[in-house]
Amino acid sequence: MLSNVPVLLSLAALAPLASAHIAFWHKAMYGFNVTAQTFSYDNRPQTPLIELPFNQWWFHGFLDYPPNAGDFVELPAGGSINAELSCDKGATVWYNSSQGGNAGYGSNWPCPGQPSSQFHTTGQDNVKGCALAIADKTDGKDVQPNDFTIFSVNQTCVWNLNTEFQVPAEMPACAGENCVCAWFWIHSDDSGAEQMYMNSFNCKVTGATSTTPIGQQMLPRQCGDDSSTGLVANPGNCTIGPKYPMYWLQSEGNNMFEGYYDVPTYNDKMGFHDGAQNDIFQNAYISSLGPGSATATPNARREVPVAAPTPNARVVKKHKRTMAHAGHGSF
Repeated sequence: MLSNVPVLLSLAALAPLASAHIAFWHKAMYGFNVTAQTFSYDNRPQTPLIELPFNQWWFHGFLDYPPNAGDFVELPAGGSINAELSCDKGATVWYNSSQGGNAGYGSNWPCPGQPSSQFHTTGQDNVKGCALAIADKTDGKDVQPNDFTIFSVNQTCVWNLNTEFQVPAEMPACAGENCVCAWFWIHSDDSGAEQMYMNSFNCKVTGATSTTPIGQQMLPRQCGDDSSTGLVANPGNCTIGPKYPMYWLQSEGNNMFEGYYDVPTYNDKMGFHDGAQNDIFQNAYISSLGPGSATATPNARREVPVAAPTPNARVVKKHKRTMAHAGHGSF
């Protein structure tokens, strides 16, 4: 009942330190030491991004909170990295810098002591994947949305706290001392209100042997099946090659305009295969049109658009949103 929505939203507002939601934790991240008291609103790294102006969702609003000089995540070309994805910094190797200290470090569960609804999934078969992107810039303040390219996807994310991301073997070295990377996640609409997640961090490619640059990116296109919307797989509609991250459901700066119940996800639905995105060292094109088709239909991401109502994202979906089990973890 919509009459219950204001009450539920009020209760949610009274629990700003709920430990639900996920962040990519590393000392090289922007906002690593941000707490619930840093901003006038709860803008901890695990806080979801929804209907925000550009300067609040871009880099999670942490451009003025960069990592210390020399702190970066190493990306071994042809290798992999382990990312710690958790509701609580205290559950990661960085627990000593968490306000609440150790909150379950050693567990591989993203939210120790809490159900999977706290990271927006009904089970392992319901996770929708997350991704890493890279921009060949040294300073986050120089990065623009079109600078990022998705280079790695883990389709079983978020399910484990320790999550592996593979790095393309042909990844070239950063032009400067480091590059800037970001973690992106958009979850299933089966467990919780829809949101976008972004955490940025400084990174550095190691062991590079190739000098081939990343090609011209394109937007991802819906080309895999999706039983929840009735979308039938159409491989010919896939974007082949480098793809932009998906900026969705914000008040400005979006590059994806799928409806609220037509969630763009980092998996086969949007043409993202699992693992290293080894096709990024070429200019992107539409599969059925072949190379050189990058500007053929620049705005069409699906052949038959589906009209779907997009409710105010703050409205509770009574049949899907999970309000129970709101824990109060430390940061």
